[in-house]
Amino acid sequence: MYLAKTLGFNDGLSIDQFAPKYKRLLLPVALSVLLLNTGTRDVTMNALADAFWAVSCYVAFTLVVYHQVARMISSKNRVVELYHQSPTYQVLFSSALGALPGCGGAIIVTTQFVAGRVSFGSVVAVLTATMGDAAFLLLASQPSIGFGMMALGVVVGSITGLIINRLHSEDFLRPSPEGKISSMLSSVTSSTDCGCDTSHSGSNPLQRKVINLQGLFWSWLIVPAMLIAFTMSFQIDINAVIGVPKGTIEWTGAILAVVMMFLWAFTKEIKDYQSTVAEDNKASTSHPMQKAAQDTHFVSAWVIVAFLTFELSVHFAHIDLGNALSGYGVYMPFIGMLVGLLPGCGPQILVTSLYLTGAMPLSAQISNALSNDGDALFPAIALAPKAALVATFYSALPALIAGYGYYWLFEI
Repeated sequence: MYLAKTLGFNDGLSIDQFAPKYKRLLLPVALSVLLLNTGTRDVTMNALADAFWAVSCYVAFTLVVYHQVARMISSKNRVVELYHQSPTYQVLFSSALGALPGCGGAIIVTTQFVAGRVSFGSVVAVLTATMGDAAFLLLASQPSIGFGMMALGVVVGSITGLIINRLHSEDFLRPSPEGKISSMLSSVTSSTDCGCDTSHSGSNPLQRKVINLQGLFWSWLIVPAMLIAFTMSFQIDINAVIGVPKGTIEWTGAILAVVMMFLWAFTKEIKDYQSTVAEDNKASTSHPMQKAAQDTHFVSAWVIVAFLTFELSVHFAHIDLGNALSGYGVYMPFIGMLVGLLPGCGPQILVTSLYLTGAMPLSAQISNALSNDGDALFPAIALAPKAALVATFYSALPALIAGYGYYWLFEI
C-alpha cells in the first residue's frame, strides 16, 4: 500500500488488483505450446489422448453415477439412528463412509465429532479409510484395485478406530464449543458433498458461466465419449471402425483435453495452497452432471500433469521413472505415506497417476491411500486442529504397516 500511495494511487486501489488472474491458465497454455512445437507434439498428443480417453471419460461416468446415487439417498433413516447408538457402530459406519470415493464422508464424521455426536476413534477411522478423489481415478482405471482399496480402507479404518477408542476417551481432543466453530460447522454440514457450498456467491459471473459450460460439455459428450473409450479399452482401432484417417481419434482426445483444461482454468482462482490442491466448491443444488464435470476436470488436471511429467522425462532426459524409482523400492511405501500426509486431493492423484503409469509400486499406493485424508483435512483442521493432526498421525501408522506388509509379501 505504501508503494501504491507513493506512485499516486488513491486509497481505493491495492497491489492485489494488479496480480495476475487465473494462474491455472498456465497449464492449458503450456499444453497448447507443447502441441504446437514439432519436437514435443507427438508425445504431448499421445499423453493427452490417453488422459482423456482412458481416464477422464471413465472418471466422468463414475462421478455421474456417484452423484446421482448420492442425490437419491436420504440423510434421515434408520442407518443414521444406528450410527449414533454406540462407539463401535460409529467406527464401523465411519470407516464405510470414509471408503466412499471423494471426501464427503470424512467431512460428515469430522463435523459430527465437533458436535459431540461421535468418538475420536471415528475420526481416526474415517481419515484412515478416506482416499479422496484419487479413488475415482483408481476405480475408473483399475476397478478391481479400486474396490480392493476401498475394502482395505474399511477393514484397516475399523480396526484402527476401535483400537483408538480403547486408548482414548470419546471426547479426546474435542474442541470446546465456540461461536466461530459453530458457524463453520453449520456451513460445512449444509451439504453432504465434499467441497460443496450452498450457492455460487463466492464466484464471479465468468466463473459461473464456465461452470455451466463444464456441465454442458459433458452432457453433450458423455455418451459418445464413453462409447469410444470403451471400444478403445478392447484395443480396437476406432479410427478404422468409423472410417477416419489414422490418429484422428487421438487428436480429438488431445484437443478435448485442452478444452477441458481451459474450462477448468476459469472456474477458480489460485490464492493459496488449499485453493491449489483442493477440488472446486460446488453448489449443493447443482445438477449431478455439473458436479461430475467439476470433479472430472480437477482430477484430469492432476492426471495430465503426472502423465506429461512421466512422458516428457522419458522424451527429453531418457529417464524412465519406473526404472529410476525401482531402486528405491524399500522407501516407496514410506514416500507414499509422506505424500498422503499432505492436505488436499491433488498430491494424492499424482501418486495414483504414477502408480497407473508403473512409476510407483502398489505398496506405495496402499500406504498413500490409507494415510491420505484428501480435502477432508482442511475442514478438519479448521474445526478441530489438534484432533485432526493427531488423527492424521494415527492414520499414518496402519498405512506404513499395510504398505510394508504388501511390499515384503509380494514385491521383494
